[in-house]
Amino acid sequence: MIIDGKKIAEEVVVELGESLVGRTLGVVMNEGDAATESFVKIKERIAQRLGVVLQRFSPAQLQEAIACDGALVQLPIENADALLAQIPAEKDVDNLPMAPVAAAVLEILKRSDVSLSGKKAVVVGEGRLVGKPTAIMLREQGAEVHIVSLEQGSLEMLKDADVVVSGAGSPGLIKPEMVKEGVILIDAGTSESAGKLVGDCDPRCADVARIFTPVPGGVGPVAVAMLFKNLAILTKK
Repeated sequence: MIIDGKKIAEEVVVELGESLVGRTLGVVMNEGDAATESFVKIKERIAQRLGVVLQRFSPAQLQEAIACDGALVQLPIENADALLAQIPAEKDVDNLPMAPVAAAVLEILKRSDVSLSGKKAVVVGEGRLVGKPTAIMLREQGAEVHIVSLEQGSLEMLKDADVVVSGAGSPGLIKPEMVKEGVILIDAGTSESAGKLVGDCDPRCADVARIFTPVPGGVGPVAVAMLFKNLAILTKK
């Protein structure tokens, strides 16, 4: 099964309905970066559909962003740790109730009728956006979780994994022969190769996987939708 992330994202947006009309979302970002601009424009399109007023702010305007109903820091950005530390938990749509990518992975698995209890899961990469929050989510769902970084550990353990989530940002890192038949393969790593957006998984992995998320069009759209679902939960509280 190749996951249609755009379809799932659309379902989440429809479910949110008019719950966010008039709410505000502050995005702290660096202007002039092409990748950042692309990611923010995707958020702006969803915000417009939901009636959310998305406002852009520079790092120097962080307090103005925090004054919105929800706030996020668009990475990469200088002094990211310092900026993130200043966002109150009740405004942080990138972390509560769950980091959007981790929430997207869980949403995809739930809609695919996958139970994680007792499954052996391997997370590739230890980043703040994918690896760390996804590992926490998988453990909370009852999976046995192992984290592998490109600097430490071996990809050999992928061969025994029931579930693999990759967020390494290394094009074509995972090949079909590295995973077992019937694996649940969630590709949450994105990078550019030859001017195209690509994932960590060789597309041929779809031939051996029970469930496979492509890049683009897999986890990414769902993660954006889950960010707005986070905003809805936080504002409801």
